[in-house]
Amino acid sequence: MEKKTAAYICTGCGIGEALDIEALSKVATDEYKAPICRTNNIYCSPEGVAEIQKDIESEGVNTVVIAACSPRVNYDAFDLGHVILDRANIREQVVWCHPPNDEDTQMLAEDYLRMAMVKVDKMELPEPYLGEEGDAFSKDILVVGGGVAGMHAALGAANAGYQVSLVEKEEALGGFGAKLKKSTPTKPPYQELEDTIIPDLISQVEANEKIKIFTSAEIEKIEGAPGLFDATITSNGSQDSARYGAIIQATGWTPYDAEKLPHLGYGSSPDVITNVQLEEMAAAGTITRPSNGSEPKAVAFIQCAGSRDEEHLPYCSAVCCRASLKQSLYLKEQNPEMAIYVIYKDIRTPGQDEELYRQAQRAGVLFIRGEVEEVSAEGDQLSILAEDVMLQDKVSLEELDLIVLATGLVPNAAVWLEELTVEEEAKEAGEDEEGAGEPPKVDNSILKLAYRQGPDLPNLKYGFPDSHFICFPYETRRTGIYTAGTVRRPMTMTAAAEDATGAAMKAIQAVEAVSTGKAVHPRAGDLSQPEFFMQRCTQCKRCTEECPFGAINEDNEANPLPNPTRCRRCGICMGSCPERIISFKNYSVDMIGSMIKAIEVPEEFDEKPRVLALVCENDAYPALDMTGFRRLEYNPWVRVIPLRCLGSINLVWIADALAKGIDGIILFSCKPGDDYQCHFIKGSELAETRLSKIAETLDRLVLESDRVRVEQIAITDYERIPEILDDFLETIDAVGPNPYKDF
Repeated sequence: MEKKTAAYICTGCGIGEALDIEALSKVATDEYKAPICRTNNIYCSPEGVAEIQKDIESEGVNTVVIAACSPRVNYDAFDLGHVILDRANIREQVVWCHPPNDEDTQMLAEDYLRMAMVKVDKMELPEPYLGEEGDAFSKDILVVGGGVAGMHAALGAANAGYQVSLVEKEEALGGFGAKLKKSTPTKPPYQELEDTIIPDLISQVEANEKIKIFTSAEIEKIEGAPGLFDATITSNGSQDSARYGAIIQATGWTPYDAEKLPHLGYGSSPDVITNVQLEEMAAAGTITRPSNGSEPKAVAFIQCAGSRDEEHLPYCSAVCCRASLKQSLYLKEQNPEMAIYVIYKDIRTPGQDEELYRQAQRAGVLFIRGEVEEVSAEGDQLSILAEDVMLQDKVSLEELDLIVLATGLVPNAAVWLEELTVEEEAKEAGEDEEGAGEPPKVDNSILKLAYRQGPDLPNLKYGFPDSHFICFPYETRRTGIYTAGTVRRPMTMTAAAEDATGAAMKAIQAVEAVSTGKAVHPRAGDLSQPEFFMQRCTQCKRCTEECPFGAINEDNEANPLPNPTRCRRCGICMGSCPERIISFKNYSVDMIGSMIKAIEVPEEFDEKPRVLALVCENDAYPALDMTGFRRLEYNPWVRVIPLRCLGSINLVWIADALAKGIDGIILFSCKPGDDYQCHFIKGSELAETRLSKIAETLDRLVLESDRVRVEQIAITDYERIPEILDDFLETIDAVGPNPYKDF
């Protein structure tokens, strides 16, 4: 479309007092020939927005640049409808962190306005993806797992008005909760054990007309993408196929295999049992010794049996302490004179569960904080030798009738058997790549996804399939597929019920966003999508390999096949493409390159070096804003350009910046790892990999490698930013000006 651009410069929040607004206006009108440039002391007010809207309606303005506060704030106020819009951040990242009425501060603001003017010139309005011809987006939700979390998720979505299919592999709903005799207290005074909620929960699910239940069922195959998931389910010998908008995996947990705990006596005697075995006995009637059927007179519980142990489960399993407290009360109810010992590392009973701990103490349960050193079985008697860390002495428990191991929770998730891709395996074996693109193999496949990345959710930290522990609970690496309950992390039934509600809300957000062509997360509401200029595609497969979300498949000739509703708009595919054939209407290699070229680079004798900061919009950019909020001053020679993800970086931007005469380039990425902060999972890692090859570009330009640096920044690192930038500027000063300056 033919663009008519208007610039609006806010003078509020100290901007007008710190900058020469007339000189700033001339950047828009004189340099970029904007026909309209206005100022207002509070553009985010209704009056300020009305002024912009009036120009849109009466002057035909369709492209808007607002130089004011950070684009991370007041975004609702500046929702101007169907116009191209960009916001130059001259408040948080200029006047709030640099000296007022200073030449360098003025130059910084002018550069940010230049970059915004260039950016909107390169932008087009994105068009929402509403499916291919014949596609019909579904808003139905598939819940896999019929335990506490699965049933709560199904009820949450159904009560919100959505059709739900609930798939349970067992003959009846209920999951592990159905095996419990009692549950821990949920009502004041939090001292009495309660009947479980399972029967009532099952009744609610069965009575809900919006929930279709499949028992003795499993997933045969799931194809497609959010809004377009086509699932085939087998149940009691019949088969059902339907389309779903989103999927919730709530497949629960499995007790840790006690066979792996011989050092705690398991296997040495039938009277060394697990907490699960004890619960089953209690639910069936009387707790007895498996060896002879007699009632035990002395019982010891060993906590963290396999949990919080680097050799087994490194994490706390969350429910073991509560389970042992509950089961000790079972035993005291059966025989108040029974001797009961609990050997623990820490009793973890947060919140009101502390009352249950006190109730067990009142009942006469003896608690020993220590480490078990030996469990022995001689004849029909058991004994434990432990180190009491409170008394700093050995303690020996003799003539025990029953030892209960409080084993931990293992997520019921698929176990990935292959870490290497087929291409990597073929290369290692010296074979050709025939069959490349086949999914990796997994054990205990649950979802059976037709994804080139594999048929199930990948294992992450400790084998849980969650996508982002810090920022995005429920969301997995497969867009539109969410986890809830103990498959996501260890938790109680009460927590699982709340967790399921959160997952249901996420699934609803997904189906509603997809139906209007919007991104789901983390760029919620983004209407853009990657576009491919296939005439130049070399079928290198880097985009399909590097996309963390399976948003790009490939045909038999290795041509990329986009799945737009899986896409999270990170731009990693754009950065991966050596031919630069992938772009978005509002984010492209050319756009960022043009913004870099718009930066004014002073001549060498001015002794004002320029540093380009390419920063992640998810952590680093808000950290820079927080630096401004705190009025922390940093070097004004730095020019910041936010990127959707550092994984979208293209090395041509580095070459453009250095050829322009910019003296240094610093990249702020998120912190990678299993408990990573990278919002796009592999973005930081991919950026580091690509930049490891930057030496070739620098050698070609005969430049020092010290001119480019990568820093990992968390959102909480705002206080470190001035120091990081000052240190980098010292390095640039040491290596000297860019020799391409003035050319």
